[in-house]
Amino acid sequence: MKIILLNDIENLGKKWEVKRVKRGYAVNHLIPRGLVKIVTPHAMKELEKQKEFETKRAEEELKATQEQASLIDGLEVVIPLKVGEEGEIYGSVTNQIIIDKLHELGFKNLKKTQVVLSTPIRELGEFPIIIRFEHNLEAEIKLIVVEEK
Repeated sequence: MKIILLNDIENLGKKWEVKRVKRGYAVNHLIPRGLVKIVTPHAMKELEKQKEFETKRAEEELKATQEQASLIDGLEVVIPLKVGEEGEIYGSVTNQIIIDKLHELGFKNLKKTQVVLSTPIRELGEFPIIIRFEHNLEAEIKLIVVEEK
């Protein structure tokens, strides 16, 4: 029996692929769970329309991500930290602090998991920070940690 996968199914295939499976497997397992459709001329037309829609949506999403990455790339972000009399830093700069600052600058849809920071920053100075986006895109910002006045 020929079917159209409506989701990725392990050991069977990816979403929107047309596969041939045994009738019992399709009727007893896949169809009742809403994982597949039986191949018909109407279903094939729907499949083509859905593939076109998904392709356009993916292209638009990629374009929007590229635009945001290009806006952020090269941005200088200044974060003030309290410094003691002997030069010791109070606190540290974490992913969340960087994201909060980027949110203040208007980049509202970024998440802290996108900031590549192996350990919190606990000193004054300039640091290159990588921001990772979907589609394997990256942008680098310059984080400047200064003494709070």
